[in-house]
Amino acid sequence: MSIAILKYNAGNVQSVQFALHRLGAEAILTNDLAALRAASHIIIPGVGEAGSAMAYFKDHGLDTFIPTLTQPVLGICLGLQIMCSHSEEANTPCLGIFPNTVRLFKGPLKVPQIGWNTVHHEGSGLFKGIHENSYMYFVHSFYADISEHTTAQTQYMGEFSAAVVRDNFAAVQFHPEKSATAGEQLLANFLKS
Repeated sequence: MSIAILKYNAGNVQSVQFALHRLGAEAILTNDLAALRAASHIIIPGVGEAGSAMAYFKDHGLDTFIPTLTQPVLGICLGLQIMCSHSEEANTPCLGIFPNTVRLFKGPLKVPQIGWNTVHHEGSGLFKGIHENSYMYFVHSFYADISEHTTAQTQYMGEFSAAVVRDNFAAVQFHPEKSATAGEQLLANFLKS
């Protein structure tokens, strides 16, 4: 197994590396297209802003490269959002792997949402062995709406996608690397895919 974490102008990479290390897995951090193509699994983590992330992707040819990947790919937080079709953040066209639109939270509650939320899922795929309504850790101001590729949902000022899956691409809005046992199980499930 060879795991690549995509290097781009986003934060939160080290905590993903530490979480993988706890599972006995090591990952390289790279934006080299050949190294990414050769990896068995790719993770696109992220804390940052969609517009600058997509600008980096375009500058490095990642915007056209990422959708052509055939191995398992996991997006985390901003990684999920840039895999969608469009983000309201800086009015950004994104990768279009998922048809979801990414929207800014609007309502009476605090933005960004920071903290633990229960996640409703069907217990298969990424969520195999994870209890229904397990708590996952979220830090975000934008969310992906529901689509036919939504496999897990949660609520904060309305329902939104906590996870989306399409073919070899999967993405989660929460941070599995910061979500204790349930998050660790999700990462282990991804590595088995």
